[in-house]
Amino acid sequence: MQNNQQTGAVLPFIQETRSSWDKLKEEQRPIFIYGMGDGAIKIMTAMKSYGIPLAGIFASDEFVRGHSFEGYRVHKLSEVEEAVEDFVIVLAFAAGFQSLVDKIVALSQKHTLIVPDVPVTGGGLFTYEYCLEHAEELQQVYDLLADDASRRVYAGILNFKISGNIDYLTPATTPKAEIYKELIRPTTNEIFVDLGAYNGDSIRELLEFSRGKFNRIIAFEPDKKNFKKLTKFIGHTPAIDAYNCVAWCVDTELPFATKAGRQSAISSDGNMTQARSVDSILDGERATIIKMDVEGAEREAIWGASRTIARYSPRLMVSLYHRNEDIFELPLLIQRINPKYKLYIRHQLYIPAWETNLYATVE
Repeated sequence: MQNNQQTGAVLPFIQETRSSWDKLKEEQRPIFIYGMGDGAIKIMTAMKSYGIPLAGIFASDEFVRGHSFEGYRVHKLSEVEEAVEDFVIVLAFAAGFQSLVDKIVALSQKHTLIVPDVPVTGGGLFTYEYCLEHAEELQQVYDLLADDASRRVYAGILNFKISGNIDYLTPATTPKAEIYKELIRPTTNEIFVDLGAYNGDSIRELLEFSRGKFNRIIAFEPDKKNFKKLTKFIGHTPAIDAYNCVAWCVDTELPFATKAGRQSAISSDGNMTQARSVDSILDGERATIIKMDVEGAEREAIWGASRTIARYSPRLMVSLYHRNEDIFELPLLIQRINPKYKLYIRHQLYIPAWETNLYATVE
């Protein structure tokens, strides 16, 4: 207890000291994973390393077709509820729209629900001990944040990532429209650089808040299928340049693996794909807004835009949730490149703590 009190003096905004894995290891009730896919595999690997027994896997009733996953028969939730009186649910998929989030919240009121934090990319687990190892950086970011809302969100996200308790997420959530109107404030004359443009969803958002007007848009999307959707959306719209490339720190080629939807990423077993830096593309010209959602390559993308960031102070929208270290490393990197920035952190509707983003402005 004394050690916790001493730590609290160092990081007073962190209340959680027991990780998801600590809680699960101490459980006497059966533990079931809810969901399949990459997240479930990562969670199963972590549970095995902690010696946490897994009772089984289930999915929503409508998705169960008598199949198996990683050697486990996939049950319906109703089957587990009928067979087991009391059990713990470990959520292993992401929810980013209201009806699914509501469903998960309702489930958490019925059963003990833990949502372990596993990185989208990179290794390691975000635990209390991890926070202690990086206490100096975490405190630096907290002290740099420009408003009370950012500090509340930062504290909530960190406590969630340690504990897996979704009760931290709702108070930390800000509607997307509020973020655009209060922090980004798009005008009708933006030069928007969209890194990780996907199918044009962020361009649609920008145009929604700029009344459909802009100066220029430069979009990077390395995934060929996504790029096809992006170019279909853009059509023949003038002043939009789309590049089928990875956002990187220099111009080169990198192995890039295509996955379903948004989560294509740089990978050693991928196909060689062109990579470009923002500074190279802009060639000294300015940008007014840069968005970075590049599946774990945000650090390299920031370095690749560092001359633009230092010279023109564009408003930045940067994902902080792909790698464990992003939550402290990226804000500190941006502050080092351009100390004029005011830094804000907001979390949009999502379980787990995806869509936690840094917003940097000089206004």
